[in-house]
Amino acid sequence: MPEIKANICCECGACCAYFRASIYWGETDEATPGGIPMEMCEKLNDFFVFIKGTNDVPPRCSALMGFIGKSVHCSIYDKRASVCREFTPSWENGEPNPRCDKARAAHGLEPLTPSHWPKPGNFPKAA
Repeated sequence: MPEIKANICCECGACCAYFRASIYWGETDEATPGGIPMEMCEKLNDFFVFIKGTNDVPPRCSALMGFIGKSVHCSIYDKRASVCREFTPSWENGEPNPRCDKARAAHGLEPLTPSHWPKPGNFPKAA
């Protein structure tokens, strides 16, 4: 059983370097005060934008700082997109997430297990 030190997402970052983060343009600071900075986004179509870097090959969110699998954080954590807020890492809520497992595998990381998560109420901010 791994020792629980902090939120495992702060060591991972795989999802931020695997998926395109497409968001409704209304989540940007051009439409919503305190929203995602528009300078960090690129237009996808008339209704959606994506966070720069997430549409690249290989993808990597421009807000992701650090080294995947070692130590990461989101430079816009308090303003992060709904798609990021809603992404549930495997076993965080007691259920696996195949998308989390797939992103981690793409970066050579083992899937998460229930033992990676601290008890409720003792959960630091994530990447």
